Amino acid sequence: MSPAQIHTQRAAVLCGPKDLRLEDRPIWPPRYNHAQVAVRATGLCGSDLHYYLEGRNGDFAIQAPLVLGHESAGVIVSVGPGVTKLVPGQRVAIEAGVMCEHCNYCDSGRYNLCKGMRFASSAKTFPHLDGTLQDRMNHPANVLHPLPDNCSFEEAALAEPLSVLIHAGRRVGLRNGQRILVFGVGTIGILACALAKAYGASQVMAIDINQQRLDFSKNNGFASQTHCLSITQSKTPEEQLRNARENVAEALATFQVPDGFDIVFECTGAETCIQMSIYAAVTGGKVMLVGMGTRNIMLPLSAAALREVDIQGSFRYANTYSDALSLLASGKLQNIGKLVTHRLGLEDTARAFELLTRGKDDDGNMVLKVMIKS
Repeated sequence: MSPAQIHTQRAAVLCGPKDLRLEDRPIWPPRYNHAQVAVRATGLCGSDLHYYLEGRNGDFAIQAPLVLGHESAGVIVSVGPGVTKLVPGQRVAIEAGVMCEHCNYCDSGRYNLCKGMRFASSAKTFPHLDGTLQDRMNHPANVLHPLPDNCSFEEAALAEPLSVLIHAGRRVGLRNGQRILVFGVGTIGILACALAKAYGASQVMAIDINQQRLDFSKNNGFASQTHCLSITQSKTPEEQLRNARENVAEALATFQVPDGFDIVFECTGAETCIQMSIYAAVTGGKVMLVGMGTRNIMLPLSAAALREVDIQGSFRYANTYSDALSLLASGKLQNIGKLVTHRLGLEDTARAFELLTRGKDDDGNMVLKVMIKS
């Protein structure tokens, strides 16, 4: 191919903490079993924000320039050899993980645990796999999911975080008639509330330290009742556990659910909230750890063991996109579009991250999900 035939595209490239550059990069034809997608919408995630602010997300530090973004949807513009189920012009959601397809985890349907997984926008593997904050990207066809006709690009971008909750819900046995409590009402927590309601939960309650987010959750029907926690400082581990137990008792009294909840979705990753989750679960109930934050924590294990409260973890998702897209198109997730509070272009990606960092815009409006449109 001669230089005159090389096409370029824009990409928002992270080169270090708060060093985000809009670059022109060559775009190559898709290879075997890949398709090229014109990205139309990408939601910014908390992990993206960690990379932007710190150049790392937990243990995973960027070792080379990296394109962020993994909550995305777009349009197929071309397909490589071997692709038979996708055609140019087709609208798709982009599943960011590329699994090996050969290990025991992949064979058993748990490909989210694949040790060979390469995840777009993650620095866990090197060379890194670039994410979706670019005009176009080539991606394996088997993880590009056609959209229902009545599912918008923005809604399809929400299929990624919704998949996290669908997977967590499967693991914890989410079903109709259960009483559900959610700690933390950021995007993931609100999606947990919405999913629980769509599945027929009898009660959906939410706890946070941010009254504005709690009001948003209640006013838009995601949670039927909310409780705002007071921030308390503890000097000793014993005092911390005592405060956690007392805070939960206050919340349960507010909710008039003295025995606790069947399932508690912990979506903050904060140590105190994880402790409170155990106390908030009913005897024989379950705690689902969705949030990722504090690495090593102290837990009231006797309060779990003696009451047979199961503590479960969840990592990403597997085989969820079909259910996620169907739910998003069904209308059962009422007001879900209101999660997207701000929209910016690819050229304003750095400003979008700063907006997400502040949590409020210049007019004092709450920032939840920022969507990059192209």
